[in-house]
Amino acid sequence: MSGDRERVIELVNELGSRFGHVLSDMVPPSAQVHLLNPQRELITALMLIYENRVAPAPTRSRVKRAGAKRRTTKRDRKIPID
Repeated sequence: MSGDRERVIELVNELGSRFGHVLSDMVPPSAQVHLLNPQRELITALMLIYENRVAPAPTRSRVKRAGAKRRTTKRDRKIPID
């Protein structure tokens, strides 16, 4: 599995590098700075999706707890609107 993960990381890095080159050709430098954070977030999201898909399923089942009763306070009540 680590070999697959390394290949995915290399692929993502290559795509990021190519995107950066295209970005530098088409977008002014002042606007490039604003696009770097979304690019990083996209790469992170893709890695998390990949890790979630290849991760083994949990072996033990979760124990259900009894539902807790919700406390009502003054803030929980509706506010009348005139």
